[in-house]
Amino acid sequence: MVVSTVGAAVNGRKRSRSHRDVADALRTRIRDGELQPGDRMPTQAQLAEDYGVERGTVRQALRILAEERLLTNVTKGSPATVAGDAPAALGAGAAAPPQPTMVALGSRITEAFEADHVEIDALCLTAVSLTLGFGEALRRVHESRVRPSRITVRVLLPSRDIDLAFPTPVADGNDARLHGRWLAQRNAQGQVLRHNLINLRRTHGIDVKITFRALPFTPPVKLYLLNNSEALFAYYMITKQKEQFDQDHEPLEMYDTVGTRSMLFPFDQQTGGPRDGTFVEQSQLWFDAIWNTISQDLNLAAN
Repeated sequence: MVVSTVGAAVNGRKRSRSHRDVADALRTRIRDGELQPGDRMPTQAQLAEDYGVERGTVRQALRILAEERLLTNVTKGSPATVAGDAPAALGAGAAAPPQPTMVALGSRITEAFEADHVEIDALCLTAVSLTLGFGEALRRVHESRVRPSRITVRVLLPSRDIDLAFPTPVADGNDARLHGRWLAQRNAQGQVLRHNLINLRRTHGIDVKITFRALPFTPPVKLYLLNNSEALFAYYMITKQKEQFDQDHEPLEMYDTVGTRSMLFPFDQQTGGPRDGTFVEQSQLWFDAIWNTISQDLNLAAN
């Protein structure tokens, strides 16, 4: 059976979307059961038309879903097919396998927005993944598909005043260019996230509160806590890298990490059993302890 696309355009207007946006939208349709295992997807031309993007963008989106084992036959001439085990790949709890941050985080935040009071706590290095992870959930609010009455978000980020463990130069433990770039990214991502959430107060009358606090250390892991019932945990995998900052200097060799590819391990208090429940409970207690003791107020506008 070929599944027709539904509601991709809003009020007859197409919006510019990236390949990750298209992948998020299609993933949601698979998770919600609109696209069933064994169904043939619409053609790439039809998807490009519906989402207002180029066919190359659609192909990139389909490749992401193929890597997640949600689609098969993506590289063949005929339309892709929803994989037979697609719902299992989207599951949570003890049966859910770890997935890259940009695969797992968005879908879990989107589901968390089904609650009347959305509560999300995050410990991370820059909030890049977190900001991107809110994309589909915010779209669903703006499209009136969900409407929580309250949203409470707390984010722990490293302080600008510490010497970061990473990113850091290999040969010298301090480099103003690296620290300045990290700080600019931390502040920019936090400001974007705050703006996107606070905007829901104006457009939809939702009670929104988002707060940032500064850590006195570089977090070696990332942690996301959703609605006091789910925890997503990942290690920052540090690698040696080189980067050319300007033409007047040699490439800088440094230790850094790519957080968007960190593997997130899911723990669900409701479906994962006693082990998962204990991990979620202890993670929440640990986060609250850090928040209420050694962290400090964070000013994202500070240079």
